[in-house]
Amino acid sequence: MSKLTRLVSKLKKRSYPKEQFYGLLQNLFGMFENPETIYQTLIARGLPLGEHNGKIFLKTARTPYQKQVFTVVDIETNGSKPEHAQVIEIGAIKFRGDQVLGRFESFIYADEVPEYITKLTGIEASDLENAPSQAEVLRRFKEFLGDSVFVAHNVSFDYNFISHKLMECGLGELANRRLCSIDLARRTIESERYGLEYLNENLGIRTAVSHRAYADALTAYEVMQRALANVPKEIKTTEELIDFSKKGKKLSAKKRLDEARSQEVAPVVDGGAKHIQESVHCDDKGDRASR
Repeated sequence: MSKLTRLVSKLKKRSYPKEQFYGLLQNLFGMFENPETIYQTLIARGLPLGEHNGKIFLKTARTPYQKQVFTVVDIETNGSKPEHAQVIEIGAIKFRGDQVLGRFESFIYADEVPEYITKLTGIEASDLENAPSQAEVLRRFKEFLGDSVFVAHNVSFDYNFISHKLMECGLGELANRRLCSIDLARRTIESERYGLEYLNENLGIRTAVSHRAYADALTAYEVMQRALANVPKEIKTTEELIDFSKKGKKLSAKKRLDEARSQEVAPVVDGGAKHIQESVHCDDKGDRASR
C-alpha cells in the first residue's frame, strides 16, 4: 500500500487536528520532512484536502456525490508505455450532477505517430506539427483538473500515463481521487459488455466518432450520467461511490445476457485495446492499454 493510499484510508474515517495531521504526514513521509510542505504539495497534486475549525479532512469523504465535481478524461498516445511514448491528444469534460462546468481539448506535439495509431485514431504527425508541447498542455490540463475526481473508462491507463508524464515534465504526479466508469457501469447498467464503443451503441449514446480523445470523453461522460442515475440510495458520499464502484455487487452475467438477447443486440467489436479488455478490473495491475 502506497503512502498516499494509507493517508487517504485514514482520512476516509475521520478528520484530524492540524498538528496531529502534520504528525501523521511525518510518520508516513519521513520525520525530517517539513509537514507544511508535504501538505501543500499534496493539495497541489490534486488531493482534495479541506480545513475547518483547525481540522484537516478529505473533501470527498464529506461531499455528497451528487454535488461532487468529476472530470471525465480520455487520452490518445503514440504508444502503450509512458516510459517510451507520449500523449498526443487529450480531451476532458468537467461536470457536477447534470451540469457541464468546462471542457478541455488539445492536440500535443509529437515527432512521430506510428502507422497503427493513425489507423486507429486518424491522427497523423502532420496534425501535430503546430500543436503545443506536452509540458504546456499537461500544465493547463492539471489546472483544469484541480482537485476534482478523475474519471476514465479504464482509469488506470489514463491516470497513470498522465501522472507519469507530469512527473517527467517536473509538474508532480497526480494525487486526485479517481473512479473507473467501467467499474461503476458494471454495477449500475445492465449490458452484455462494457467496452466504450459497445456502450456507445447499446445505450443509444451514438457519439459519431471513436478513438479520439474528446469524443471518447464525451461518451464516457454519458455513460457516467446513466450510471449515476442508478446508484443505490444508500450510497451518499463520493468516497462511498468510489468504494461501491470497486466492491459493490455486479449485475449478474445472466441478467446482462438476457437483456442483450431480448433486445437482439449484435456483438460489436471495439477496435481499441484500451476499451476491449472488459474482463479485467480497472484496478488490476499490469499494462492493459496497448493502443
